Amino acid sequence: MLFDAYNARLRDPIILNEVDVRQKLDPDRLAAKEAELLLAAADAEVIVALDERGDNPASRAFAARLAKWRDEGVRETAFLIGGANGLNKDVRARAHYRLSFGAMTWPHLMVRGLLAEQIYRAQQIHAGHPYHRD
Repeated sequence: MLFDAYNARLRDPIILNEVDVRQKLDPDRLAAKEAELLLAAADAEVIVALDERGDNPASRAFAARLAKWRDEGVRETAFLIGGANGLNKDVRARAHYRLSFGAMTWPHLMVRGLLAEQIYRAQQIHAGHPYHRD
């Protein structure tokens, strides 16, 4: 699994918490319930919502943002990935930052892998490692 491969390379591995609504609900109620569970699980100083309408930074800019939070003393960041219908407005409103991997919709397993890879890439950029070349 892509997530596991990159997560194993991180100095501070990502702790993955999944929430799952196992009820048959209409899409709006499902999104609201999912938002409730995500926000309850997001006990972190910085909340990042993975949202197609969010910022789509270059890898160096993303690395700089992570470094800024680190330098400000942020110990924990929660990255929230929504369900098939995206994130509820309440999650987007609570987020300190909205991150996009483009306008396309990606499956959860791919988003996890992409996120872990970009966090690993940021780690390597900060270390001056040639993993990332301009």
